[in-house]
Order: sequence, then C-alpha cells, then structure tokens
Amino acid sequence: MKNPLVIFDLETTGINITNDRIVEISYLKVSPDGKEESKTRRINPDMPIPPEATAVHGITDEDVKDCPRFKDIAKSLAAQIEGCDLAGFNSNRFDIPLLAEEFLRANINMDLTKRKFIDVQTIFHKKEQRNLVAAYKFYCGKDLTDAHSAASDTLATYEVLKAQLDRYPDLVNDVNELSKLSSYNNNVDFAGRMIYNEKGEEVINFGKYKGQTVREVLKKDIGYYSWVMQGDFSLNTKQKLTEIRLRLKDEF
Repeated sequence: MKNPLVIFDLETTGINITNDRIVEISYLKVSPDGKEESKTRRINPDMPIPPEATAVHGITDEDVKDCPRFKDIAKSLAAQIEGCDLAGFNSNRFDIPLLAEEFLRANINMDLTKRKFIDVQTIFHKKEQRNLVAAYKFYCGKDLTDAHSAASDTLATYEVLKAQLDRYPDLVNDVNELSKLSSYNNNVDFAGRMIYNEKGEEVINFGKYKGQTVREVLKKDIGYYSWVMQGDFSLNTKQKLTEIRLRLKDEF
C-alpha cells in the first residue's frame, strides 16, 4: 500500500444509481503503517425509504429523520477519503458510482481518476462465484450473522480481502494489481456507459451505438449529446460526456 485504503459500504433507498440515495455509510480506513480508523453515519436521504429496501438493511424513515443530509457531511467525508484508494463489495458497479453521484449533487467534484479501486466481489466472483455471506464463510470460516448492516459488511469485506490474499499465491499483494483484477472494463464513467478501447479511445457501451467511439457518434448524431443530458443517466456520465465533447469541439 502506498496510499491509505478506505474499505466502505453503503446502505441505500434502492439500487438505481441515478435516483436512489444513501441512508448509511460505513468505512474502515487502513493506513500504510497498519493504523485502522472506522466510522459509520446514518444519513437522511430526503426521500422515503421503500419497504423493500428497509427489508434488506432494516433502516426506516423514523431511524434517519433527524440525521444529517449527505450535503451536510459531504465536505468532511471528502476530506477523509482524499488521497485514499477505495475498496468494497460490488463497489465498482454500485457503491462508487452512487457515492460519486451524491458528491456531485452536493456540488463537490471528487476527482477519483487517480484512485485505485479494489472490488472484493469481482475478485471473489472471478475465483468462486458467490455472494458476501458465502465469501465470508468460505474464506474466513465464519457466519456473517449481521449481513446488510453497513458496519458488519464493511468489516467482513476487509476480512475477506485479507483472506483472499492469503489463499491465492497468484494474487499479488499490491493495490495496483488488485485494482486491475477488480475491473471488468476500463470505464470512462463509473456507470460504465462509456469505456476505453485498446487504443485508449472512449467508446459507447450501451444502446444502438454500442461499440462505436464517442467521437464518431457525436459527429454523426448532433442530437445524441442533448439526448443523454436530458435523459435518465448519472451526473457522472453526463459530466464525462461533456468533457469529451468540449475536448473535441474543434472537430465539429
């Protein structure tokens, strides 16, 4: 480890990165010298928590009605994870994109492009094809009795990561290598709507233009950019598409 590693977990109102909100965040910050610091915060999502979400994590509207909004803790949270690499369970596909959305809604533009992301679920799925409860049992020999509690899931994720490193001789104990193994695609945006190809070009990764470069799509379809900006896409996706459009503006 060259940087502190923040292992974190979110409990949310649902699984839609664009529309759902955080109701609890828990993190364990591990410094290169081995020092560990943990914290858990409940958050008022400014929207009702659906019963099906409460059934998963047990958090109700009453539990968070007097809690701070994300915008109230955004600056302090950003300061805590500044310069840190990030790890979680299914974090590359869900927790990191949703956290980035919350920061953008709070008008904090967290530059995560130089961070390394370790997704314990991806490593696990590539090795064993299971979920966190099974991973904890398989790697640690223990039952995860408090699953879907952010604090419990965070600690279990950290234990699984350490056990994975012990179990697989070919798994390099290096954040850069673990980050590479955690990634299925080289994403441009956190939601993976755009990815980089082998030439380092941004490529559309969904819909009718899937597989085509963003450059050629923006050139031939003048309404595409507006369609994305007005559509149900994450703020981070819109931000990255805008950056590409501005970079290429002299070509249009």
